[in-house]
Amino acid sequence: MFSVCRQFYFSKVTFVALPSKYQRALHHESKHKIEKIKLREPFAVVAGNLPKTALNGEQAFNFLNDDAKVFIHGGAATPTILISEFYNYVMAKKLKNISAYHIHTEGPFPIINPEASSHVRSVSLFTGSNCRDPIKSGRADYVPIFLSEIPLLFRRNIIKLDLALLNISPPDVNGYCSLGPSVDVTRAAIESAKHLVGQINPSLPVTSGDAHVHISNFTSIIHGDMPCHFMNPRQMTEVEDKIGSLIADNLIDDGATLQTGIGAIPDSVLDKLSNHRNLGVHTEMFSDGIIKLVENGVITNANKVVRPGKVVTSFVIGTENVFKFLHDNPLIEFRDVAWVNSPFVIARNPKPVSINSCIEVDLTGQIVSDSVGSRIYSGFGGQVDFIRGAAIAEDGLGKPIIALPSTTKRGESKISPCLKPGAGVVTSRAHAHYVVTEYGIAYLFGRSLRQRAHALIQIAHPDHRESLEKASFEQLKVIPSAD
Repeated sequence: MFSVCRQFYFSKVTFVALPSKYQRALHHESKHKIEKIKLREPFAVVAGNLPKTALNGEQAFNFLNDDAKVFIHGGAATPTILISEFYNYVMAKKLKNISAYHIHTEGPFPIINPEASSHVRSVSLFTGSNCRDPIKSGRADYVPIFLSEIPLLFRRNIIKLDLALLNISPPDVNGYCSLGPSVDVTRAAIESAKHLVGQINPSLPVTSGDAHVHISNFTSIIHGDMPCHFMNPRQMTEVEDKIGSLIADNLIDDGATLQTGIGAIPDSVLDKLSNHRNLGVHTEMFSDGIIKLVENGVITNANKVVRPGKVVTSFVIGTENVFKFLHDNPLIEFRDVAWVNSPFVIARNPKPVSINSCIEVDLTGQIVSDSVGSRIYSGFGGQVDFIRGAAIAEDGLGKPIIALPSTTKRGESKISPCLKPGAGVVTSRAHAHYVVTEYGIAYLFGRSLRQRAHALIQIAHPDHRESLEKASFEQLKVIPSAD
């Protein structure tokens, strides 16, 4: 040991220095893993540059070659018209080995058509319903990654983007375009891509924060007016309503800072908060549920430490109403997801509450959120980031919550002895604190496997509790118990 290391002593701490030849080897290895690149500043004006106004893909993409890596703006801001022109250009020119990186997209997505497979391949960094079958059949790819770390892929040039396709508002009097309801990982893609091509869309809501990019940064633009991709409202089920009430009444205090994930259960929670006071919002995304709480003075953001007075988010999805709410609204601040989802930023706000749903939980507290068995369903998103941020809250009052119905639509228990074959764990059992079903709240933090099994069985559907107890005994060789 001492023949290869030099030791330096300061007080009671020992620092071990590697010999210079090992330091050189490590430096050589890291230099090739992470390539530093000059990033574009989206707010900066590129002097003397005006983008070419294109009538079609032939004019917009004439710089594109084989092997290109392309980013596609996603979510409610998916640039459907621009994607169609891009697809037609790739197919007409018979380009090969094009990789299209994206988070969930909405609307027609011809890139996943079978006839496109020899020309362009979809790579989901968080997938939506349109890409599940192509991924399962091997015609598209899925990358398991935290949403907050996707920007690192671009900023560190791990994925060297040649092009970013963007849905943007018309430039204002100073030349700035807005990214509308989807900033998320898009700002990082803008910073690193060689070329930007924009769909100028007068119907896109103008949003603030990190949502702007100057028109001089674009290589070319296409005009295409279209509404944001919106979801139709749906009726809440009795089960979702009960779960929302349990969380709102028992786990959210006045003055809490909320993060809500995607789905009916987070929306149900928001629906039950009308009697709360001085709530704040710091969340990866939100939907229609916060509008009423803002208008009724429930959400004030007055107690927040990080961006007090502001609703902080990274992207928004919802009905047409939520996009009207966003337009030119100084209350809503869109930020890069790498910052929004940082656990250390989340932990600074008072009483941070993280509310997320999942697909399956086993009796030890392992949480599956991105797959149904081996079938990829969505992605990692920000669930772990916000669960961690709430858990390490600086005021010690955070609450990380996972909520789910006790059964599937077919009556199968969503609390299971073992995870389905091929299922991937998104949130580990060490991260799990509160698990909520319509039958109650299980608190798992600091509990043994035996205690966890007991707590989870108590909130399982009554029809499945006996079988879960038997399975738990077979695994643990002891009867599940609260003590």
